[in-house]
Amino acid sequence: MPARFFLGIDAGGSHCRARLVDGAGRVLGTGATGPANMRIGIDAFRTVLDVAIAQALAEAALPPAALDDTSAGMGIAGISRPGAMEALREAAWPFANVTFVSDAVIANLGAHRGRDGAILILGTGSIAQLRIGGADFSIGGYGFPISDEGSGAALGLSAVRHALRALDGRSERTALALAVADRFGHAIPQAIAWMDRATPRDYAALAPLVMDHAEAGDAIARSIVEDAAGHVERFIETIFERGAPGCALMGGLSPRLRPWLRARTVARLSEPDGDALDGALLLAGLR
Repeated sequence: MPARFFLGIDAGGSHCRARLVDGAGRVLGTGATGPANMRIGIDAFRTVLDVAIAQALAEAALPPAALDDTSAGMGIAGISRPGAMEALREAAWPFANVTFVSDAVIANLGAHRGRDGAILILGTGSIAQLRIGGADFSIGGYGFPISDEGSGAALGLSAVRHALRALDGRSERTALALAVADRFGHAIPQAIAWMDRATPRDYAALAPLVMDHAEAGDAIARSIVEDAAGHVERFIETIFERGAPGCALMGGLSPRLRPWLRARTVARLSEPDGDALDGALLLAGLR
């Protein structure tokens, strides 16, 4: 018998979202919690996930037993980590059935409603996700600082490097350099202490500052953003070279980087038809 309910989960490095719908696609309940990905381990992941699911059930006024008649689709950050998929498959789940893929896969499914196509996600990190001939694969996204070109974390890293060189006297003390250095009291030891514990999200938190100064004409900020735009251009070129029929930009940084792309590149882009939770629900079997 077909499932009565469908549950979509978008479990990423910044948040975990849940959307519960009926067989007609009507939204019954939603949930939202903090970061939930396989980097934090299966037990911590389940704790965060269970909260988001409980919120969706409560909003839908449904008991936990309703999950017995629910088909779930989950997009999970960090699913490619060694042992992650095995841990997910071995865990006890309350659903009628459940399918796991990466969070980038569900974002691409949602953007093109399951059809062939691609997305380039520009957020804390960066990754291109493609579906061609029904086969899903990614480009980039190997992790900061080795990868994640054109991302918020990459912008922030470049800004910190510039600030340190400016404090040394090796480069011009532009407005961007002074703004970043001010966060460390213009003291290199404080900057080093911050870097010792900084995460990609910490670096990405500096991206709006870089964009603000670039848009205001700061020469160094402009060079940082132009370099990021060049990486984004090459991502998009590669996506089409690989045979994708279309590409949509997604992620929190994409609206601010888009104006820095060449007009001919922007002309090739399409708008997403849906979001990651739409993709998760498609994965769950909602039609």
